[in-house]
Amino acid sequence: MSLPLEGVRIVAVEQYGAGPFATQHLADLGADVIKIENAKDGGDVGRAVGPHYFGPADSHFYEAFNRNKRSIALDLKSSEGKEVLLKLVEKADAVFDNLRGDLPASLGLDYAALSRANPAIVCAHLSAYGRTGSRKAWPGYDYLMQAEAGYLSLTGEPDGPPARFGLSIIDLMTGTTAAMALLAGIVEARQSGRGRDVDVSLFDVALHNLAYVATWYLNGGHTTKREPRSSHPSLTPSELYRTRDGWIFLMCNKEKFWGVLANVVGKPEWIDDPELCNYAARLKHRNRVRRELDDVLMTADTSTWMERFAGKVPAAPVYDVAQALDNPFVAEQARVVEFEHPEHGPIKGVASPVRIDAALPMRAAPRMGEHTDEVLREAGFADDTIAWLRRQAVVQ
Repeated sequence: MSLPLEGVRIVAVEQYGAGPFATQHLADLGADVIKIENAKDGGDVGRAVGPHYFGPADSHFYEAFNRNKRSIALDLKSSEGKEVLLKLVEKADAVFDNLRGDLPASLGLDYAALSRANPAIVCAHLSAYGRTGSRKAWPGYDYLMQAEAGYLSLTGEPDGPPARFGLSIIDLMTGTTAAMALLAGIVEARQSGRGRDVDVSLFDVALHNLAYVATWYLNGGHTTKREPRSSHPSLTPSELYRTRDGWIFLMCNKEKFWGVLANVVGKPEWIDDPELCNYAARLKHRNRVRRELDDVLMTADTSTWMERFAGKVPAAPVYDVAQALDNPFVAEQARVVEFEHPEHGPIKGVASPVRIDAALPMRAAPRMGEHTDEVLREAGFADDTIAWLRRQAVVQ
């Protein structure tokens, strides 16, 4: 059975996290992602990001973002390398890059440069601050965006220092947004015959993700602050609560769940208590809600409460990463997949979150330049020309 993006070809000048995450989404769904790396620079810097490795230039980090792709080692700074790129573009649907904002134009990766080879090419750019404006030449990374977009003021306990999100969430969200933007460009190009530049930046995505918190400030001047126990700013109970052996997160984000919760924990009198009977009352008396729920929930372990709440009260145990991945529900849903690494045997990863009625591909991330000859032949290069390009160190 065919895959949704079968027949879509993307040439990717990418590195590190956000960019490779974008194209991995597409590769997982069947797109042919041709990853361009410059061997003179050591290729994708993600290959060296530790602390865990399968081998030299093959970090666990790199494998997490680059499965199902092909790799060509190509020097885009050379005139010959630029000509090779144009040949690749002729048969591609999109060129994707995640570089500093001022670099795509200088490397000839924008629509103005590539449309002469393929008028329908979509040039998708992921940068820190965009390709225009006063910061286009600035380097930038996830944690900086979290800091400037206000995330650190929203995360952690009120009396603690500013705290970042535990993952590179801006990289991941920007990669996902870039994948969507790239596909939107391809849909348009296939209808019109003309491509375009499409831009996504870490900063813009970080700001966009403020969503309702931004709306509260922009329209009412309300600045959201950190609340104790990671609680929701307006709904309660919707926060962490103590159990006998740890913590549990409850989210009674619809009024009906309060009554269910009260009955399950053996406190039906809470339902009609004037201090607890609706959201406004509970928010006003949040400290009482917290105290009384702690007292009840600390009489049993988290696992016991999860059994009692299952399917009735929105609840989750607070796990570390190991517990999260070893969760029986993860196994039930086949969310951890095993596949062959050519040098290290079976390795594991987290499955694509997209489910379809066909098996998705699952190939280990490519070695640098693993598919150079294969890709060049597909582009129409003869073997003697490929050999010459190798001697000139244009490709490796």
